[in-house]
Amino acid sequence: MLAVQAREAGGPEVLDVVDIPEPEPKPGQVVVRHEAVGLNFIDTYQRSGLYPVKFPLVLGQEAAGVVSAVGEGVTRFKAGDRIAYAGTTGAYAEAQAVNAARAVKLPDGISAEVAAAALLKGMTAEFLLRRCYPVKSGQTILTHAAAGGVGTILVQWAKALGATVIGTVGSEEKAALARAHGADHVILYRTEDVPARVKEITGGQGVPVVYDSVGAATFEMSLASLARRGTYVTFGNASGPVPPVPPLRLMQGGSLFMTRPTMGDYQATTEELDESAAALFQVILSGQVKVEIGQRFALKDTRAAHEALQARETVGATVLLP
Repeated sequence: MLAVQAREAGGPEVLDVVDIPEPEPKPGQVVVRHEAVGLNFIDTYQRSGLYPVKFPLVLGQEAAGVVSAVGEGVTRFKAGDRIAYAGTTGAYAEAQAVNAARAVKLPDGISAEVAAAALLKGMTAEFLLRRCYPVKSGQTILTHAAAGGVGTILVQWAKALGATVIGTVGSEEKAALARAHGADHVILYRTEDVPARVKEITGGQGVPVVYDSVGAATFEMSLASLARRGTYVTFGNASGPVPPVPPLRLMQGGSLFMTRPTMGDYQATTEELDESAAALFQVILSGQVKVEIGQRFALKDTRAAHEALQARETVGATVLLP
């Protein structure tokens, strides 16, 4: 079957289209015939070597499709079920064998494309907003990359929770997209003073939480935008990892909190996975969150998709179609 693998650490040029054997399910696994595959920044982190992996490696962390084979002992799914998964490397392929305990069934009304576009990003937004720092109605929050795949979902979900949302973006085009998804205030972080604008919007107080997937480029402005005892949630490295932070820096900023979460720690059990996915599907089906698929690439054109993602040329989510 067709797959896309990184032969070594490097830029998009290390991605090759290859022919690999069809998977067979081991005990506890199901084989998913993919209908859509998600593209995420974590794929670029693994490809570049920022997140160490063993090469050559078929990349990709999420996909949706139909169960084509069931391994011994699996009772959670049966052949023909529509399912999706996130967090299992190897999705850049026409099919993959995955642990049944780490996949979720798709409800009616959620297409394979929407699931592949939204599962990893949407469950990331779920744990960030509901569990990492539980956002309350009436709060004003700041999120960077408000027009990105996670950002557009996070903005809408935060609005559904009753928050006022400040979003940063890199262009006027992306500002319009962030506003269209409900952002109350949009700041062009390349040309505007983000902390000054945040303080202006919040009457000099700052925000109780900043959600930052950009990393190095937005680190200082994020800390400077926080209110006293605010929480800095750094969950991505699109511009590179944040620098080491001396504890005294957090004290000097106003007794700040800082966390670097990963989805796996918020979905340590199948029950947590199911609850997170159910919450995501509910807000999508209710219309409170609309999933923006900005780009579609053929699976064989994954290299071009990586180039577009890293050049910040994408809006919303990107899916790869086998």
